[in-house]
Amino acid sequence: MIKQEQVVEVLKSINDPELGVDVWSLGLIYEVKIIKDVVKIKMTFTTPMCPYGPMLIDSIEDGIKSKIKEVKKVKVEIVFEPPWEPSEELKAMFGV
Repeated sequence: MIKQEQVVEVLKSINDPELGVDVWSLGLIYEVKIIKDVVKIKMTFTTPMCPYGPMLIDSIEDGIKSKIKEVKKVKVEIVFEPPWEPSEELKAMFGV
């Protein structure tokens, strides 16, 4: 049985190449659902025109499938509502 904690651990290992912080800590992941052997992820990008978007999606899909053997399929849905807003902790880290 696939556990959400397993998926979150994989997400914590995938960095946004522009910011050098993982997609989970950045708050780009809005939702993780597990239905049998399918992982559904709802996420956003730091900007709608993120040049690394396709690469991030591939990294998430490949990472989850390779590290959690029970996963047969990963579906990543990109949304821009609500728009991404860095947390106060991230703003402090980036000096904003």
